[in-house]
Amino acid sequence: MSLFTRSNDALNINPPVGNRHLTVGGSDWLWAVCAIYSFSFLVVVGLTYFAKSGERIFHYLFTISLFTGAIAYFAMASDLGIVAVHISDNLSSPGFREIFYPKYINWFVGWTPLVIALGLISGVSWATIAFNVALSWTWVASWLSGAMTATNYKWGFFAYGIVAYFLLAASLFGTGLITAKRLEVHRHYTMLAGWAVFLWLLYPIAYGLDDGGNKITVTDGFVFFGILDVLLVPVLAFGIIVLSSRWDYRKMNLYFTQYGRVAQGPDLVEHEKAAPAPVAADEQTV
Repeated sequence: MSLFTRSNDALNINPPVGNRHLTVGGSDWLWAVCAIYSFSFLVVVGLTYFAKSGERIFHYLFTISLFTGAIAYFAMASDLGIVAVHISDNLSSPGFREIFYPKYINWFVGWTPLVIALGLISGVSWATIAFNVALSWTWVASWLSGAMTATNYKWGFFAYGIVAYFLLAASLFGTGLITAKRLEVHRHYTMLAGWAVFLWLLYPIAYGLDDGGNKITVTDGFVFFGILDVLLVPVLAFGIIVLSSRWDYRKMNLYFTQYGRVAQGPDLVEHEKAAPAPVAADEQTV
């Protein structure tokens, strides 16, 4: 027996459900994506300790995104977190299809730091950032509801998700680009936000073929979504972290990240309780 022989027993330990389910090859692919997320997570955590003090906000944000993605892909590669949903479309092989809800949990949690990061770069208000985050949540929640729906009413949820996406894209390129120009980071912001919005535009296609329309297999759907997820989160995370070293945090109104509740650095003056002055001894008369 070779020392390097390995086998993927995930589907034997956690048997698939339904007649349209994940294959061993699909599980192998998901393990590879899990490894990419896990490695990226460790690299970002390591870079956090080399970043300038007070300039780690983007490291913290993408640590959450990458950690969430690693956990989600671990679950999906293990064939866990599944629900069998009846296939309502007129296919040659009707039956039940595996729907993986960790995929949507990953988007719900993992996209939030990404949206916050883009908001911080552009310099928009906290209200706008909260609005954008809520739109991303609405988008993912709508699509999860559609994936769990067995009838053609799923496309209603799909449409609501599309509306949320376009509102998010309009906010990123509308208000976000205006404020980014004022901060003179519009070139970097346009590149980063454009990358995210472009990749997000491909998600409806993947969803329509996969969980929505059941036109491709579960494994093919994971290949499509896996490529999109890797290009979106790990690639964008490293892009923002690299570019952030060139930004003036004070000019970008990110100076609030440089000062905690307790001041740090050489300017810190520690006030220690003064020792009581010695009591002078009474003079002795000769």
